[in-house]
Amino acid sequence: MNMETTTHTLKARYEEYKLTNPKTRIRDIAAELQVSEAELLATGLGETVTLLKNDFENILRQVSSLGYVMALTRNDYCVSERKGIYEKITFTPHAGLVLGDDIDLRLFMQQWQFAFAVKENGRESLQFFDREGVAIHKIYLTDKSSKQAYDQLVAKFEDKENEEIQISPAVNHPRTALPDNEIDVSAFQQAWVMMQDSHEFFGLLKRFKVNRIQALRLAPEGYAKKLDVQAFKNIAEACSSQQIPVMIFVGNRGCIQIHSGNITKLVPMGPWFNVLDPEFNMHLREDAIAEVWHVIKPSTDGNVSSIELYDANGEMIVQLFGKRKPGIPELTEWRELADRINKEY
Repeated sequence: MNMETTTHTLKARYEEYKLTNPKTRIRDIAAELQVSEAELLATGLGETVTLLKNDFENILRQVSSLGYVMALTRNDYCVSERKGIYEKITFTPHAGLVLGDDIDLRLFMQQWQFAFAVKENGRESLQFFDREGVAIHKIYLTDKSSKQAYDQLVAKFEDKENEEIQISPAVNHPRTALPDNEIDVSAFQQAWVMMQDSHEFFGLLKRFKVNRIQALRLAPEGYAKKLDVQAFKNIAEACSSQQIPVMIFVGNRGCIQIHSGNITKLVPMGPWFNVLDPEFNMHLREDAIAEVWHVIKPSTDGNVSSIELYDANGEMIVQLFGKRKPGIPELTEWRELADRINKEY
């Protein structure tokens, strides 16, 4: 952490900014003040913020005791908020899984660096960050949560040995990819067609050293098509009006959060496209969507169709699938809708 953040200077700037901009969220304040969100939180240590041990797996295992909470995961342009209970929590050397009916997460623990318990605006939460101080995942108490279990968790995992955090300088995370003319496109297309599971796609990218947008451009004919940006809104509105259940993936380097179910109340508001349902909220910056693709990936259960949104840097913002589980074919209603949107755009 630089010298400024180890003094009261940053805290004073933060408090002053909040007074004049009371509705601005901490992530946006951090960007405005050119620091990380975790650094801003650290100005409240000993007051509204408690530093927790980096025993992330055991903290998450105990989150089930909190009962009904709200899970929040976001990237730069999309926020996913899902209410429910943390269930079926497991970890492997590669990733963690939360596989409850409501809270469904993929956790990449090598990215997790800091944990805080936070009191803000009458709300209490557990918040997790990477080494650069960027938020990975947050868990908010609701009026149905166990405050007693939360207090016990915080007391158990409070880090009493450290009084400050060490933030690593922010670095770019370039996606290394070969130029098109160095890729064996024929072999890549053949490997795509031969996929047995859509989860093999990430391995395909690494194997052929292509990034996602490049992969979509080089896809076998009929397996990927670039659509107009408006296509996303049309497919969301159709899913809402026809009540076609979907899976919405929103993630960052450390966590992917999946909502499975219907979306009903769609509310555009300025640059934001919002889903405002009782158990699920999503907030998407429409003006950040640079590309929309309809993508088809083979599986042993038949082809799986997705609508994928990317920003100007080729980073994934959000993915939509028809609701399904392994061993069950794709919903006919979803596939027909995706095919229709494909033809319209």
